[in-house]
Amino acid sequence: MKLSQKQAVFENEVLTRFDLFKSLFLTLPFQRVKHTGTLLPFFTTHCEQGVARHATPEEIIDSFFQQYEQYIQHDDRVDLLFRIVQYIERQVVLFDAIEDSSFQAVGKSDEIGGLNSLFKLAQNDPKLKKQIVEKLKDFSVRLVLTAHPTQFYPGPVLGIINDLIEAIKANDISNIHLLLQQLGKTPFIKQQRPTPVDEAVSLAWYLENVFYKVTSGIQSKIDDELEVPSEDVKQLIELGFWPGGDRDGNPNVTVESTKKVASMLRTILFRCYYRDFRNVKRRITFRGVESYLENLQDLFYSNSFNPIDDPKDDTPEILENLKAIKGVLHSLHNGLFVELVEDLIRKVNTFGCYFTTLDIRQDSSVLRQTTNYLVEKYSDVLNISLDQVTGEEKVKQSALPFTENELLYSDEAAALVKDTIGVIRLLKNIQRSGGERAAQRFIISNCQQASDILGLMQLFLWQGWQKEALSIDFVPLFETVDDLSRASEVMQTLYTNRVYADHLKRRGNKQTIMLGFSDSTKDGGYLMANWSIYNAKIELTALAREYGIDLVFFDGRGGPPARGGGKTQRFYASMGTEIENKHIQLTIQGQTISSQYGSLDTAQYNIEQLLHAGLISEIRQNQGDTLTDKQKKIIEDMAEVSHSKFLSLRNHPLFLKYLEALSPLKVLASINISSRPVKRNSDRDLRLEDLRAISFVTSWSQLKQNIPGFFGVGTALQWAEENNLWSYVRNLYENSGFFNTLIDNCMMSMTKSNFAITAYMRDDATFGEFWRTLHDEYVKTKAYLLKLSSSEVLMENYPVERASILEREKIVLPLLIIQHYAIRKLQDSNLPSDQEDAYKKLIGRTIYGVVNAGRNLA
Repeated sequence: MKLSQKQAVFENEVLTRFDLFKSLFLTLPFQRVKHTGTLLPFFTTHCEQGVARHATPEEIIDSFFQQYEQYIQHDDRVDLLFRIVQYIERQVVLFDAIEDSSFQAVGKSDEIGGLNSLFKLAQNDPKLKKQIVEKLKDFSVRLVLTAHPTQFYPGPVLGIINDLIEAIKANDISNIHLLLQQLGKTPFIKQQRPTPVDEAVSLAWYLENVFYKVTSGIQSKIDDELEVPSEDVKQLIELGFWPGGDRDGNPNVTVESTKKVASMLRTILFRCYYRDFRNVKRRITFRGVESYLENLQDLFYSNSFNPIDDPKDDTPEILENLKAIKGVLHSLHNGLFVELVEDLIRKVNTFGCYFTTLDIRQDSSVLRQTTNYLVEKYSDVLNISLDQVTGEEKVKQSALPFTENELLYSDEAAALVKDTIGVIRLLKNIQRSGGERAAQRFIISNCQQASDILGLMQLFLWQGWQKEALSIDFVPLFETVDDLSRASEVMQTLYTNRVYADHLKRRGNKQTIMLGFSDSTKDGGYLMANWSIYNAKIELTALAREYGIDLVFFDGRGGPPARGGGKTQRFYASMGTEIENKHIQLTIQGQTISSQYGSLDTAQYNIEQLLHAGLISEIRQNQGDTLTDKQKKIIEDMAEVSHSKFLSLRNHPLFLKYLEALSPLKVLASINISSRPVKRNSDRDLRLEDLRAISFVTSWSQLKQNIPGFFGVGTALQWAEENNLWSYVRNLYENSGFFNTLIDNCMMSMTKSNFAITAYMRDDATFGEFWRTLHDEYVKTKAYLLKLSSSEVLMENYPVERASILEREKIVLPLLIIQHYAIRKLQDSNLPSDQEDAYKKLIGRTIYGVVNAGRNLA
């Protein structure tokens, strides 16, 4: 295949430089086992050859030890595997840094376009420019950072990566060599399981070092290019935050941790402000601004270094002083250095005194439990029965006669009740300190009925909130296939409920609905999950328009396509006229945070992609993006066929046994990667419904089988061909942005699969037939995807991304062999306890490396 220009640049800028710096990296003297750096290339080749002949992990590794026994003492074998893992972990970091440093040179020409392309169109088309400016008045992109356990890089490593990127850009070999030495000495692994506050601190690195700078720059770019008065455009880029607020299935999130995170976010923000303010003060040394600078000095310094327990929202006072300085500069000093003040004003308008909106999330069952408890305990005071609360009829204004400290119980159920009541009360304090935007959303997971929201609204009123001043948005989260099918029925009940309708009016008639991709994929398979969400959006949009509701979809997307990831901006650019798309809101999870938003260049690019997608989807829609009834019926029928195929796999008696026996699922629960348990109801045997989607998808990705990202798609396409619908499906792929992206993301999942690694299981007495079932669907799906896309290889239309994926898969192949080797060793019932612990740690370390390299695997 002839190399495209972009591929040639990628090979020169990334692959060649990686080989060069990798050889430098392997000579660094930090290994404890001699010859590790020298042996690693031979070990990699040995693994590749072993996989090619379908050898077992034991055969591959044991034969390597035998071949190089003169270099490896028997007692050093496991230690050598650890050192190899350490080397490869750092190779992944090096590859990340090289690829990111080449971002501007290589680019992403296969994407939908950025703001620059939109600006060029607007320059030549005054009508289009006017449309864009008008849409900017009521448009935003909200990125919500979530504390999922696959964001592995700790803050010090992130700092090294960013320094490496700059050193590589400058081709500073001496500095690169020093940074690689630092990288070799810097631990990747936390010794203790992180708390929710620890997770918040880790993610705050991105807020401080990336988003704080990039969001202001993009806003300024739009203002300048389109010549839009700043007062005409509201905040375009919003940030959300889940660590410390997301208590769904995480008993470690408490009222105290929520309070600490809110305070921490404020303190970090003011330190950012203070650094910028020092630059302002250094340059603006003129008469007429002294008092304003003194006021700001006191505000910024005290909030940065002497924060109090109960601060107030200082945003109005800060803006008043900054605008006064701006006025003096214009009137007396010819606007000298006014751009520094305008930049700080822009940031204060964006981040206020809170930095990012802290979302609260809890499962509906816990909220029901809280309501039931309070009704049973205080029914005489409230003069209300449980039926009245849950009957979706009455939401009364009445405060309960107790203090939070009176709810002290030892059992877990009562602890959840106490936490729910406590966080509802805490939200008032957070809003007082940071303004309403500091914490204004309560997300109800597993929302199944309107009473789940009305009951929560009643809980707020019982804790002293007033109906007329209830500055909280209640956000239902629909995830499973069944819940998605009932979503419009639930929302219609709410829209027609007088109390809730009045609440919506006070909130500007804006309703946010969260749709989760992760559990729907685990529940219904890839095709059914995506279609269920797409169809639910159509139904919910029609309903909202009927009732005059300003609808906002908040998508719970993970990193991989199997959890709603992949080319998300292309989904948003192709929603069609039947789906509300005024605002784009999505979660950013796991390695997607560092891979797409870990540097200034990548963050700016990906945010601009989302902004472009949202703007262009309404202004210049493709005709094929709004599906016809015939097209909907074809996709729905294929989704049903795919769903049936996926359910036959899910219901197979070996389904979970296979995952437990071959993947690192069991070890995920024991490594220090998250404050959240791997599964709900952790005290009982594993059930699929209890298994978190992220653990489910991660386990399949470590097997390099990625079942949630493709299984059933090939069978559905075969069904379409056999029923003379192939021409319709081809037309969908060529003209529907939704369907095209759906298929292309599926190809991405499959490109990151490698059944050859587990091909030794083909004739296994227990799992052989099951493995062949998985492999047969993979082969079938691959054949149909290539036929549908008229391609010779998967992801042929994305050559740069394909080349990156293949190189990353090559880097981590030894990690996977080591991981599967350790998993099989643990199945030996006679294994000494010290070796058992070593192999478990080895598995944990390989998980880190594989997920980091994959960038959107989990």
